[in-house]
Amino acid sequence: MARRRATETPLISVTESSGNVFADLGVAEPEEELTKAQLASHIRHTITRRRLTQLQAASLMGLDQPKVSALMNGRLAGFSSHRLMRLLAALGQDVEIVVKPRSPRRVRGQIRVVKAA
Repeated sequence: MARRRATETPLISVTESSGNVFADLGVAEPEEELTKAQLASHIRHTITRRRLTQLQAASLMGLDQPKVSALMNGRLAGFSSHRLMRLLAALGQDVEIVVKPRSPRRVRGQIRVVKAA
């Protein structure tokens, strides 16, 4: 039986992420976009965990159902970080903002959303 010769795979160029996919893609305001995506993820998780329908969630958050659908599907145009934080509070979540000195390893401070333990 003839043996196949292994073909060599061409090298693929890989670029290490900065930690923010929006910055890596060159999106304007990447920190704001990442923050909004993370807040929306917490909203989706809260709605799913509480087993709310989109209508129930809409009622709690003071939105209409199509806006809840947009949030659940990651369409965040028209939602600011501040508005998303207010929606989390309407869903019974505490949102804390902590300001602290930046790490000496970074030139600039960073904005990030962290889930409580």
